[in-house]
Amino acid sequence: MSEQKSAASKPAQRVIKKYPNRRLYDTDTSTYITLAEVRQLVMEHQHVVVRDAKTGEDLTRSILLQIILEEEAGGAPMFSEAVLANIIRFYGHAMQGFMGAYLEKNVQAFTDFQSKMAEQSQNVTPEMWSQFMNLQSPLLKGMMGNYMEQSQSMLTQMQEQMQKQTEQMLGAFGIKR
Repeated sequence: MSEQKSAASKPAQRVIKKYPNRRLYDTDTSTYITLAEVRQLVMEHQHVVVRDAKTGEDLTRSILLQIILEEEAGGAPMFSEAVLANIIRFYGHAMQGFMGAYLEKNVQAFTDFQSKMAEQSQNVTPEMWSQFMNLQSPLLKGMMGNYMEQSQSMLTQMQEQMQKQTEQMLGAFGIKR
């Protein structure tokens, strides 16, 4: 019974096979799809897994990165050159693992914030919307405060982890604080 529960609570994977000719095949619909259609599946919160048709290798990250690249080149980029340069600088850096986790948690916190805002704005009148846009809303201030607290907490955790790792590394060399 518990196996049925865990299987039912786990979101179904949408398996896409990528063929050597760069075509993407949706195994659920038994049709070829485009990268734009994969993007739409992601937008619909479907769990998409892309596999090489020949080897079975997981290509999901590379396809998602390709979608981001196309979106960035499409005219309304989300990332500035400075942000992209800073992300690149973290590769191979001791903080690389922390940065990935930090970004993931921050994006999730922002997504949660956005969902709460959408939920709260369903019954908003034009007057309430005007007040909201002028940042007078206690609700907005409370939610932004929560988001900022979460971000601060994640940054503090990162700093503490860095400090512990530094102490361990120095301890391995026989250097103590």
